[in-house]
Amino acid sequence: MQVFCDFDGTISIEDATDMVLTRFAGSEWEDIEQLWKQGQIGSGECMRRQIALIEANRGELDRFLDTLAIDPGFEAFLSFCRRGELPVTIVSDGVDYFIRRILARHGIEGLPIVANVLTCSVSQGRESYSLFPPFTATGCVSGAGVCKCRVVDSNDLQVYIGDGRSDFCVSDKVDLVFAKAKLVDYCEENGIPYVGFADFSDLLPKMEAVLPSVERRSRTLPHFKTA
Repeated sequence: MQVFCDFDGTISIEDATDMVLTRFAGSEWEDIEQLWKQGQIGSGECMRRQIALIEANRGELDRFLDTLAIDPGFEAFLSFCRRGELPVTIVSDGVDYFIRRILARHGIEGLPIVANVLTCSVSQGRESYSLFPPFTATGCVSGAGVCKCRVVDSNDLQVYIGDGRSDFCVSDKVDLVFAKAKLVDYCEENGIPYVGFADFSDLLPKMEAVLPSVERRSRTLPHFKTA
């Protein structure tokens, strides 16, 4: 069994990329965001164009990332998964460097992370940033930099945890979905079974209760809603 988990807004309290852009990019990033929301560009192109707007040196970026919080229940969740020998992979359409930095600040290292790769170059004393997908996502219906459907494509039983738009297309391709925020609405609208949760402290007892039945019942799972 494999556990896959989104990062921004799921593990992190706020969307790390949006927070960085708000702090270090001009308002143009929000115009690009609107193009994505209107379906005029894919999320991969949206992110690449936005990241190029960042004006900060690495020290400034690191100091800001160190202020961003994660869900306080996430470490207990990881401990539960380790005890049960359930491998956890973070799969995000966000930025690998941001994720690693934030987790390391909270003492969490060594988790497999699939996310867009941040590169930095220096010209005339000024740092600039570029974003590259971790693999070619040719044919991804959402135009994502990270095609989550490809990441979870295996024969193992799969648990997926997420909250937003980047999780929509993968939610009907796994055995068990834990959902909050916009992902709950999407699952409701599309008849996708899910277990609702508010945070990882809320998720953990629900996972303990549901997982024993997953192997027996596979995709025929109970339908929970967040209280």
